[in-house]
Amino acid sequence: MAAAKKLKKTLKAVWKFLWNDNSVWSWLINAGLAFVIIKFLVYPGLGLALQTNHPVVAVISDSMQHQSEFGTWWKTMGPFYTKRNITEAQFTSFRMNGGFNKGDIIILKGKKPGKIDVGDVIVFDGNRPEPIIHRVVGKWESGGTNYFSTKGDRNSEQRDEEKEIKEDRIVGTAWLRVPYVGYVKIIFTDIIKAVRG
Repeated sequence: MAAAKKLKKTLKAVWKFLWNDNSVWSWLINAGLAFVIIKFLVYPGLGLALQTNHPVVAVISDSMQHQSEFGTWWKTMGPFYTKRNITEAQFTSFRMNGGFNKGDIIILKGKKPGKIDVGDVIVFDGNRPEPIIHRVVGKWESGGTNYFSTKGDRNSEQRDEEKEIKEDRIVGTAWLRVPYVGYVKIIFTDIIKAVRG
């Protein structure tokens, strides 16, 4: 009985420290707990629900950003897509047809490669440390394997690494955009790079 009372008293003190104390230590421990909960509970739970190992990515480049309204953007970029039999009307029906910005968070869903279509935005492993998030502009099947080609909406041409993407390099497809929240990661990463020199 005494042990149960002592445990209850200790738990109350810890709770008060975490939620009511405004000390630096309380803030640091709360930040650490938030990190642990997100990293080891929320992120894996989202991954399981969305069927991908990387359910959330921060956009770290402006390669998908449209810098003007759609009609003006299409006049400049449209010829690339029309050469690939993608019409303006088709493009306007694509998910995220207005692109997205550096600093946005994109929530991904796992999708079987056979179900990925031209116009979908995918995240794939490229020749760099960070995955790439671009729009599918071509797909084909060879020897039972699906292949894709992509392009950033803002880029005038494709990069070599995105002309033939094998299905096993795909991390997921873009499902939902959360504007500008990714700047937290970008700023934190920039600070770490600056500290490391």
